[in-house]
Amino acid sequence: MGDRATAPEDQAEPPRRSSGGRPGRRRLTVDERREELISAALELFSDRPPEEISIDDVADAAGASRALVYHYFGGKQELYLAALHTAARQLGELLDPPAEGRGLERLAVSLHRYFDFVEHYAAAFVALLRGGPAYRTGEIGEVIEGIRSFVMSRIIATIGVEEPGPILRITLRSWMASVETAGLDWLEHRDIPRDELERLLIDHHVVLLDVAARHDPEVAALFDRLSREPRAT
Repeated sequence: MGDRATAPEDQAEPPRRSSGGRPGRRRLTVDERREELISAALELFSDRPPEEISIDDVADAAGASRALVYHYFGGKQELYLAALHTAARQLGELLDPPAEGRGLERLAVSLHRYFDFVEHYAAAFVALLRGGPAYRTGEIGEVIEGIRSFVMSRIIATIGVEEPGPILRITLRSWMASVETAGLDWLEHRDIPRDELERLLIDHHVVLLDVAARHDPEVAALFDRLSREPRAT
């Protein structure tokens, strides 16, 4: 990608006129400038796959120099990883389950927030889940699996389970795979309303639990509890 810049550009934003006619400048801290570059990268990733985004694109979007991006991140791979970590943190905040409500209602809220995230970062989501080996190994693969593990932990917390046994774990992971696949299909076709897709996936979740309940008393107790909850219409 090129050599790392040895000295960044001035961290100040372009001069702005004060009310007295004298130019004013607001200097950005290192963390502020870094977050500004990551935000610019995330916005670009929301419209185009990561492999189509260049360092120059990020620099232009952030109003910074190419050298400054290299100074903070060293190259496109480092920038992409930083953006992934930021996106994962944002998803984590979105998926904090509501404090109130019944299990399936809370799960429906979390699923809706998940699809908010998927829709906003559509291009990056598709690239991650349909990408080749580069997206499955190394630190990028670790970040992706970390996101999946976090989503799994949120699902478990939302339905009120402390430590799932093997049958429930496999069932929930199967449902997560269905959610990812449905998200990819919906982003490609968008031929049903998103809220209908979300209701369909909640019904999928219930059906999978019903089947698993026939194989495990723990899941049977969970299914019985959830099935007794009134469902929103």
